[in-house]
Amino acid sequence: MKRLMKLSAAVAMVATLATAGTLDDVKKAGVLKCGVSTGLPGFAEADSKGTWRGLDVDYCRALAAAVLGDASKVKYVPLTAKERFTALQSGEIDVLSRNTTWTETRDTTLGINFAGVNYYDGQGFMVAKSLGVKSAKDLNGATVCIQAGTTTEMNLADYFKTNGMKYKAITFDQNSQVDDAFFAGRCDVLTTDQSGLYAKRTKAKDPSKYVILPDIISKEPLGPSVRQGDDQWFNIAKWVLNAVITAEEKGVTSKNVDDMAKTSKDPEVQRLLSKDGTMCKNVGLEPGCFANAIKQVGNYGEMFERNVGINTPLKIKRGLNALWNKGGILYSPPFR
Repeated sequence: MKRLMKLSAAVAMVATLATAGTLDDVKKAGVLKCGVSTGLPGFAEADSKGTWRGLDVDYCRALAAAVLGDASKVKYVPLTAKERFTALQSGEIDVLSRNTTWTETRDTTLGINFAGVNYYDGQGFMVAKSLGVKSAKDLNGATVCIQAGTTTEMNLADYFKTNGMKYKAITFDQNSQVDDAFFAGRCDVLTTDQSGLYAKRTKAKDPSKYVILPDIISKEPLGPSVRQGDDQWFNIAKWVLNAVITAEEKGVTSKNVDDMAKTSKDPEVQRLLSKDGTMCKNVGLEPGCFANAIKQVGNYGEMFERNVGINTPLKIKRGLNALWNKGGILYSPPFR
């Protein structure tokens, strides 16, 4: 009997999620609740005035601009790796945009849907130059600082086991704790997504004393996610991301979006910028929704260069995150 009651409760919960109207909730609240990192330079970090900036932050701003017409209408909820999925599942946040890897297990067992990839990454290693280490294969017996509750833990274990190496892990819940321990010399190695290593190195008193090894040991497609059971909200989350990617491919920027809407003869640009409103109506939003996102936040290239590009402290090259027609693998399904 108890098992039946538990099953009924679970079915009721799924039914509630399935009928939940996140779009209506966001409009009613007048603000988008966005789950972000507790602080990762270039991706999600609050400055001294409490203003959030970063690539993941910009996605939420674009989503708010498309849905509410105002990129500033976002409430940022900083979450640890352990907290992030529970916060999304429980409805504490409307979208999770927190350097999170899209995996089969997460996509199928946590009740969440990934809206796409906003940064193609891979796990790497950072060490002090004084160690003289040139490759990850030289790390046998090393002490490793790592954040708990991440795919990074599992990748590390797999890599060392596969290569017949041993290590000692020192785990922490908070990103800041991992950084502090590494830079204080409590461990030999810091491992996480390579983009995160570039971000963490900027926090060192002397970044030049640390080197990021060339080895990449995993695929880490990072992207935003939403709760399962609300297809309309899932579609909105997907196509806002696709819109800023397509905008870069088509040369639509925050500065020329209005002119492009009037003068471009490219049919896809006209559909993207909702001259007839069809594309936005398809996902349940007002005409001009994608144009709002692009005008207020920018296309993907603008977001990338502003937050993590070569002219920022992180100095990250586009690499895999370049457009498909410029040497990378980034592209959007067509707006058609």
